[in-house]
Amino acid sequence: MGWLTKFFRGSTHNISEGQYHSRPAEDAAWNEPSSSPVVTDILSEFNNEDIDHAIALSLLEEEQRKAKTIDKDMHLEEDEQLARAIQESLNVESPPRRNGSANGGTTYHLPRETGHGGNAYQPPRENGSANGGNAYHPLPFMFSSGFRACAGCHREIGHGRFLSCMGAVWHPECFRCHACSQPIYDYEFSMSGNHPYHKTCYKEQFHPKCDVCKQFIPTNMNGLIEYRAHPFWLQKYCPSHEVDGTPRCCSCERMEPRESRYVLLDDGRKLCLECLDSAVMDTNECQPLYLEIQEFYEGLNMKVEQQVPLLLVERQALNEAMEGEKAGHHHLPETRGLCLSEEQTVSTILRRPRMAGNKIMGMITEPYRLTRRCEVTAILILYGLPRLLTGSILAHEMMHAWLRLQGYRTLSPDVEEGICQVLAHLWIESEIMAGSGSSAASSSSGSSSSTSSKKGGRSQFEHKLGDFFKHQIETDTSMAYGEGFRAGNRAVLQYGLKRTLEHIRLTGTFPF
Repeated sequence: MGWLTKFFRGSTHNISEGQYHSRPAEDAAWNEPSSSPVVTDILSEFNNEDIDHAIALSLLEEEQRKAKTIDKDMHLEEDEQLARAIQESLNVESPPRRNGSANGGTTYHLPRETGHGGNAYQPPRENGSANGGNAYHPLPFMFSSGFRACAGCHREIGHGRFLSCMGAVWHPECFRCHACSQPIYDYEFSMSGNHPYHKTCYKEQFHPKCDVCKQFIPTNMNGLIEYRAHPFWLQKYCPSHEVDGTPRCCSCERMEPRESRYVLLDDGRKLCLECLDSAVMDTNECQPLYLEIQEFYEGLNMKVEQQVPLLLVERQALNEAMEGEKAGHHHLPETRGLCLSEEQTVSTILRRPRMAGNKIMGMITEPYRLTRRCEVTAILILYGLPRLLTGSILAHEMMHAWLRLQGYRTLSPDVEEGICQVLAHLWIESEIMAGSGSSAASSSSGSSSSTSSKKGGRSQFEHKLGDFFKHQIETDTSMAYGEGFRAGNRAVLQYGLKRTLEHIRLTGTFPF
């Protein structure tokens, strides 16, 4: 299976801060005219009433002249400071770049594609830009000569402090976090889409958490948040969990969360409780499923005439049988099924083991002597796997048996394993379409799958598990099992199964 390694990168934005100032006009001051003989002589020519009227007119004209001068100076100074503030804003701020975010949204200075085919995100640092993006520094006090409305409350911004960010101006109490709705008073903030966030709120909303330890995934030595992701389950977890002993289910491949329980099989495999619910544990329990697969082959006009023994075995017994088999192709790193052609003695599981805590106990096995009466001596399947996975492996191995019993010549690995995977894929598709097991499965005593069949349906997880096993076959990267399946599936879809098998019999290849 392909595993994904992903990264994320981000940045923060700084808030530009301003303040409105007003300056009172200068007080007009004048002194009473000093008296002198000359002035006295002149004034003596007028009466007191005319003198008072002339003085008043002179003072009024002087006051108006000074007021106009002061007002003009104030407007010039205000306009100059506004021009300087706008220029500095244009020099500092640049339009944010839009990129796709980790959660599928649009963010500013957030995830950029980098390395491993994944995303990269670098957490914000204090007082600067973490990834070379633009850092918004506070501007000097800003002044306005006209009406400016707050982007939050849409009311006029009067005298006092205000914020300039996101291409708008705000009252400080109106610039609020989209997550907690509280004002953002911090020097830096984060954004997702067109919404601002406190740095802590942004981390809580968008910073990936590990599905195993439930903690924020830490940054690596380069400051990037690196995590592993399962391609089907989309489970995210810290890279350290791959080496710290955290169990992974041998069936569904999910990494087990810390608080979850799992079952340890006696051959060292670990099984999650959801997969255990429909697991097939012994040879007798698997016989009804074997009858289902035989009926499935009959429905395809591919009946297997000979009685081929089916045995459920432990991993060690399967590996020993594989070593004793002269021919055959095996899917590494672990073989789950085997179609035998040689005479051997195989240790098979006689009775379903019991649970003791999180371990399987009381495994009872017995030797089974295989005698060669035809081209196939037995089909071996690894025990402890869910019913749907056991069935797909059994459908695969039965196709090996059918080819040998029908006298097909020795085929190349990609052709033989490919057509066997096609049959396994067809069986899983039929089970997914049916939505429940056949009545034959209900006769299986003691298995959870039989209980499910009697009720006429599967659990939601079983449906998801069927999709996963189908996905495994379709995305296998190996040459024989992956490329072989895709070539065989194309041939069957185009020419049908019967004509494809006939072409393989005649040429040893898939029709194209």
